[in-house]
Amino acid sequence: MKYYNSIIETIGDTPLVKLNSVTKGIPGTILAKVEYFNPGNSMKDRMAVKMIEDAEKAGLIKPGGTIIEGTSGNTGMGLALAAIAKGYKCIFTLADKQSQEKMDILKAVGAEVVVCPTNVSPDDPRSYYSVAKKLNADIPNSYYPNQYDNMSNSAAHYETTGPEIWRDTEGKITHYAAGVGTGGSMCGTSKYLKEQNSNIVTVGIDTYGSVFKKYKETGVFDEKEIYSYLTEGIGEDILPKNVNFDLIDHFVKVTDKDGAIMTRRLSREEGLFCGWSCGSAVAGALEWAKENMKEDDVMVIILPDHGTRYLGKVYNDDWMKARGFIENRAFETAADIMSHQNGNGKLTTIAQTATVAEAIKLMTSKGISQLPVVNGDEFVGSLVDSKLLAHMIDDADVKGKSVSEIMDKPFQFVSPDNTLDVLSSVITKDNPAVMIRDKANEVHIITRHDLLQAMASN
Repeated sequence: MKYYNSIIETIGDTPLVKLNSVTKGIPGTILAKVEYFNPGNSMKDRMAVKMIEDAEKAGLIKPGGTIIEGTSGNTGMGLALAAIAKGYKCIFTLADKQSQEKMDILKAVGAEVVVCPTNVSPDDPRSYYSVAKKLNADIPNSYYPNQYDNMSNSAAHYETTGPEIWRDTEGKITHYAAGVGTGGSMCGTSKYLKEQNSNIVTVGIDTYGSVFKKYKETGVFDEKEIYSYLTEGIGEDILPKNVNFDLIDHFVKVTDKDGAIMTRRLSREEGLFCGWSCGSAVAGALEWAKENMKEDDVMVIILPDHGTRYLGKVYNDDWMKARGFIENRAFETAADIMSHQNGNGKLTTIAQTATVAEAIKLMTSKGISQLPVVNGDEFVGSLVDSKLLAHMIDDADVKGKSVSEIMDKPFQFVSPDNTLDVLSSVITKDNPAVMIRDKANEVHIITRHDLLQAMASN
């Protein structure tokens, strides 16, 4: 029989997945290490278990004890899984900017959650750092892992993440990029990779409102760099011991908005339903790669966690609009465009048995540049004026031929709920229109002109 003795034995060996859409125009091979395949849906599972196991070996926590940690949510989940497997209790302090989903998930696995204010200094007694330390001092047989300064954090990634990347790229990796928060995944992995090949370039992703980038470049801890930001899991207003700046060659800062938009793109274009800091990591890494990577280079980017943590934030259109990350548009969907089309009458079509001359006459009289082709009630093809012209130039006798001889494939049907962003990716030079069915099962067409008109109205 093949089975695991507990859920924590399933941690690690996450896949590398090639990015194909968001990387267009960027040289080299860019791979994402998808850490939400871990059982707690984040890379923090690795270091959480390592911190507890090292604490057990050192006698810092005893049976029946309580794990207390300040977390942005993901470390808490990893610690909770370790606690379940090993018989401990958990209390986690979180800043109030963390998503409700993160808090609910921690409660779902039996943890007690204490919410603390975000906009206070780290040494303020109300901060989630300070509250965790006080709880640790007050509760007997409790252990405060302190992921920021606990070097088991980096060690976990040195022992697992780095070797996995080296093995799975067959040593061909040339660039490694990751968000920098506690510093464990960035620096532990970087240390291992640079020991294998000192020429590997490491790129740390920071956020505006964090001190890392300026400190790396100037050696100055500038408190003026610190201000409130929304992105979760990267950036800091402190210098954790796990952040070894010698192991990070470059830093790139990414705005809250750019990270959020890339997160949504990864879901829609790559099928990677990942968290907010994943979008930040990819946005920053690609910005750097555009100017610095070559065709033979291989970059690996860490995607730390899963999109379920952010359903109420970056994946919620109303939340995104309220923060100006996406626009409030007059035309939101295909259905909106359809309802505002002029001459909302019956769709103009032509039978596949009609002649090309008849098709040209119909398109001219209706003033349209594309025409769906039907066989009874079935849509079997399409005609576009530019391609019709090309046929006429190539063949003087084409007007006498049947439409079925020269038609292209049918226009694609899309959901009425598809947004303008989706429509703009489907309606292209080679595919100038899409079709939708309304609630009455009537068919409508949306053309390139309709899409352009809708976008201009927003």
